[in-house]
Amino acid sequence: MTHCASLIDTLRRRGFRITPQREMIIQALAHGNAHATAEQVYTDVRQRSQAINLATVYRTLDLLVDTGLASRVLMADGQALYSTVQHGPHLHLVCRQCAATFTADASLLSDIEQVLESKYSFQADLQHISLVGVCEKCRGS
Repeated sequence: MTHCASLIDTLRRRGFRITPQREMIIQALAHGNAHATAEQVYTDVRQRSQAINLATVYRTLDLLVDTGLASRVLMADGQALYSTVQHGPHLHLVCRQCAATFTADASLLSDIEQVLESKYSFQADLQHISLVGVCEKCRGS
């Protein structure tokens, strides 16, 4: 079963209706780049169907995030990026000065996850994290 079909099947089993619009949105997110904005998903789906609006895209992406099938991260510019769980945990380092984005080793998050669990009994969702700071170039190093 493809990743897209798996997401759709999971939503159906959980009692959610799968409209043609929802299916196209899920397909766009699952088969697109690792990350997409709601506007990028909307543009992709809009090429296949005029029977879609941006609010439907946002509602579907929110549903995927709420059900744990996708993650959302806010970038330094305030824009939300979405990805399906297929892409696995990932860590972005975003420069607040030049807006450059770097991917860091997501295994760095395991220590944080363990500390949060043991010290605070808190299970953090660390699938898609963005840390804002200043890159080496902007620091002048």
